[in-house]
Amino acid sequence: MAKDLKIAPSLLSANFANLSEDLEKINRSEADWLHLDVMDGVFVPNISFGFPVLKAVARISEKPLDVHLMIVEPEKFISQVKEFGAMMMNVHYEACPHLHRVVQQIKEAGMKAGVTLNPATPVAMLSDIIGDVDMVLLMSVNPGFGGQKFIPHTLQKIRELRELMERRGSKALVEVDGGVNLQTAPLLAEAGADVLVAGSAVFKSPDMIETICRLKNS
Repeated sequence: MAKDLKIAPSLLSANFANLSEDLEKINRSEADWLHLDVMDGVFVPNISFGFPVLKAVARISEKPLDVHLMIVEPEKFISQVKEFGAMMMNVHYEACPHLHRVVQQIKEAGMKAGVTLNPATPVAMLSDIIGDVDMVLLMSVNPGFGGQKFIPHTLQKIRELRELMERRGSKALVEVDGGVNLQTAPLLAEAGADVLVAGSAVFKSPDMIETICRLKNS
């Protein structure tokens, strides 16, 4: 069993007709964070939700907010993400040509800084930034849609990231998003993941609170 495995349910899979009810269940659960996927229809081929929804969610959620910006030019929205109370702001390596600057701006705003890698981006690309980030999010599906099938190579990628972090003395958390369920969670934990983002596995389950408990004890 992984030590203190964190579970971050992904709001993308919630029932938006009954959002407050789903959020109250998350509040009562053993979930550690709430994961918020912001999509712009440009960086990824889908649109999710914007700041009015995020502000409403922040008023209800009692969990720290893990904000994943799947958008172009995420640096334009640092102040708005901070304003509604985000704990972690996560930007894509592929969307930030000036990544070091963006990471520093996120930290200066008072948030933790995360960097996300798409499935085809090697972990070696983080070699020069790994010492500055608080978390690395590895996408285990191609970003843009919920409910996709897990990419098995992610397990090896976690191990490679751990090796890079050890060489560089990084204490960053390793988060995984995509295809996380009761079958894949133990494999990810064993490979070295610290945080698991679970969408459909949580929100589509008959008992969200029990499922989160089972994931946390993977």
